[in-house]
Amino acid sequence: MKGAFCSISPATNRVSRYVVDASYRIHSRLGPGLLESVYESCLFYELTNKGLQVRRQTLVAIKYDDIEINAGLRLDLLVNDCLIVELKSVESILPIHHAQVLTYLKLTGHRLGLLIDFNVPLIKTGIKRIAL
Repeated sequence: MKGAFCSISPATNRVSRYVVDASYRIHSRLGPGLLESVYESCLFYELTNKGLQVRRQTLVAIKYDDIEINAGLRLDLLVNDCLIVELKSVESILPIHHAQVLTYLKLTGHRLGLLIDFNVPLIKTGIKRIAL
């Protein structure tokens, strides 16, 4: 994991730490089992309250043959235009969830994403860092 931290800019790593810290606060206050949209709203509030720029449900276009194709792909959160955050509240994280974050990273050119599942007893087990 040390290599993944080194290949990502210090500013992006700092932003990811803010997101992780905010996720811990939210999970400790609300616990597991709520809808994903609840956690998304709370995380948006926490991050913007700290002065971070956060965009919600950002459309991701597919660039193919010099055209843009709208396939309905949306990022849950894009933080400071450098970190993709995909939120889940599911029974278990599946390989398709990892593929979703990787797809967003590849299509946007961003290097780092966090896959966060709030439906876990301990939030640290629900946070996955995915880097390109």
